[in-house]
This record gives sequence, C-alpha cells and structure tokens, in this order.
Amino acid sequence: MQKNTYRYEQTAALLLVEGYPDLSASHGSEAIGILSAWRLQLIGTPELEGTRDHLESLMTAVMPYARHQLSGVGRRFGASSSFVSIGPMDSGPGHQLELRSSREGVEPLQIKLDDADLADLVRCLDRLRLDERVKLTWTIPADQPLKRQELVDRIPLQRRLAAPVLGGFALAATVGVALLQPLPPIEEESTKPLAPGIETAQPDAER
Repeated sequence: MQKNTYRYEQTAALLLVEGYPDLSASHGSEAIGILSAWRLQLIGTPELEGTRDHLESLMTAVMPYARHQLSGVGRRFGASSSFVSIGPMDSGPGHQLELRSSREGVEPLQIKLDDADLADLVRCLDRLRLDERVKLTWTIPADQPLKRQELVDRIPLQRRLAAPVLGGFALAATVGVALLQPLPPIEEESTKPLAPGIETAQPDAER
C-alpha cells in the first residue's frame, strides 16, 4: 500500500504528516485515512513527533488559544494532565508551549514562541485540518464564540471604572455650575388696558 506524506510549511514551522488510505472507507490513493506518523519542526527547537493523540492534543490547545489571543484574552489552554498546554509567558511577552511525553521519566519540554512563531504554527495546523486529502476525523472542540465575561475581563479594572467615575464627576460639575447661577428676577404682573369700548364690571353695591 502506498504511503502518503504531506508537508505544511511556514517561515518558522514545518509540519509533516504520513499515512495510508483507508481502503475500508473507499479512500482514494492520495488520501490519508490512517495516520502513521507526524513530525513538527519549529525554528530553534528539537524536532517533535508523536502519535495521533499527541497531534490532536496540540491542535486542541493551540487553536483556541490563538483565537483568544486575537481577541485580547490571555488564558492557558490544556490541562496539566494532557500532552500539550500553552499559555502566556509569566514574565515578558511571548507564549510558552509545554509538551509532555507519554513515556515515564521524561521531563516536559518547554518551548517559547513569539507572536510570529505562534501564527506560523497555527497556519500549519489549520492547513492540515482543512486539507481534503486528509480524511481523519479530528476529535477537537468546535470553535465557540468567546463568552461575554471573558471579553469584559480583558479590560483592566481601572479602565472599566474610568468611564462611570468620569461620568459621575461630569454630572456633579454640571449640577454645581447650575446651582451657582443666579435665578432670573421675578417680574411684577402688569395690568394691561382694556380694549376701547369695554368697561369693567362694577360690584352690585356701587350700582
């Protein structure tokens, strides 16, 4: 059976996947329905490889993390028990990708990515996910819109409070200025002359 190898390359990332058509699913000769191996090369890091579970764990952590980063929400994705996790660097800009081996006694590998590295990695994973020649059914969560609370929390507390506080000061200043303004004088009611030919009514006692 022919083995197929597909290459997804960006400036800072190179992803290779290898596999065979699944004849039981009537795949064509150029399809990959059975993944046999994958390799990922990021600039300045050792070559990464693993099973399909490792690749899916990489996609599950990196893809939603990148979407949240684009929306200004920085949070970690990937549980401590999973093969892959990624989150913002504790100090300074950048992203920390942590990969854990399924072999016992192997220390986790930590890789620092800048924004360009992360973007190239996401493009490679996205091209793999959308490649019609790769007939794998990925068990990764579907894209979900960000929660409203996540969008609110990305704004610092000082900025969230600035608008209502400034609005309160502006209202207080307006009321203060209005109270300092003198009231207009009250004009005495003037008696308008009656039209010619009209006499005022006299009380009954004077008639």
